[in-house]
Amino acid sequence: MTIYLYWGEDDFAIAQAVNKLRESVLDPSWISFNYDKIPSEQPDAVIQALNQAMTPPFGMGGRLVWLVDTTLCQQCSENLLAELNRTLPQIPEESVLLLTTRNRPDGRLKSTKLLQKHAHIQEFSLIPPWKTEQLVQRVKSCSREIGVKLTSGATELLAQSVGNQTRQLFNELEKLQIYAGDASTSLDESLVATLVVSNTQNSLQLAAAIRQGDGAKALELVADLINKNEPALRIVATLIGQFRTWLWVKLMVSEGEKDQKVIATAAEVGNPKRIYFLSKEVRSLKLEQLISTLAVLLELEVKLKTGAEPLATLQTKVIELCQICRG
Repeated sequence: MTIYLYWGEDDFAIAQAVNKLRESVLDPSWISFNYDKIPSEQPDAVIQALNQAMTPPFGMGGRLVWLVDTTLCQQCSENLLAELNRTLPQIPEESVLLLTTRNRPDGRLKSTKLLQKHAHIQEFSLIPPWKTEQLVQRVKSCSREIGVKLTSGATELLAQSVGNQTRQLFNELEKLQIYAGDASTSLDESLVATLVVSNTQNSLQLAAAIRQGDGAKALELVADLINKNEPALRIVATLIGQFRTWLWVKLMVSEGEKDQKVIATAAEVGNPKRIYFLSKEVRSLKLEQLISTLAVLLELEVKLKTGAEPLATLQTKVIELCQICRG
């Protein structure tokens, strides 16, 4: 398939995929002739990309045309759609047309349906920070790719330290690879704790501090996150996800549900074994308290999206959340 659509917010992962595609398609000696990177804001960018894709490559290797940050899957005129219908099926095998966008393709649009028919579509979305099982699996996958052996404890600590930041994960794994050298033994948790730049002052720890009603620790974590340039809306998104999970677990347990798989499905928890620990975490909280926390978090999200000052707004609402959890 000679047409690719990469979408998602993980810019580093997309950049890696683009590099791999470029290496597989282009001959290094003919890159200047056969590689076009076209910004979407350029006039007639889509038409230009289609015309270039239809042009046979010069010399050795293939041709790669990259349409960057396209909005084709969010809006598309009838004239442009007609051009896509005419051109996409005719793109020669030796040419590759790559489209990238941060936004999820709108499945209702005819242009999206056309790309679904003719293109290889791959998602590169960031893993939500509260989906710890997926983060651990990502560390396992990347460590195998780079060739770093980690113990299970080291894997979990690294996942906790870097969260969903793919670029930092690869940087830390490359550092660990250099340290390990040719050693055949797995790197342990203590070594990772020493070498890895830890973001343990993260939003999940903030959620835990709020749940425990520890206002002093929660405020300290908020300040630390903001000082590390963590976007306020990303912090809130993590808190909403975590408190939503706790709410579902508490609700299901309160209704007498004992099947961990059923609770895990309702709470969107990948590993049913985590339900035991999650239920212990919310044992001291009432259902009404958890419902109230989500209302406050949604209000916090609205305030931030409408221009409220991040640090002061977070501090105010975090104190309110801690008071709710203290009952």
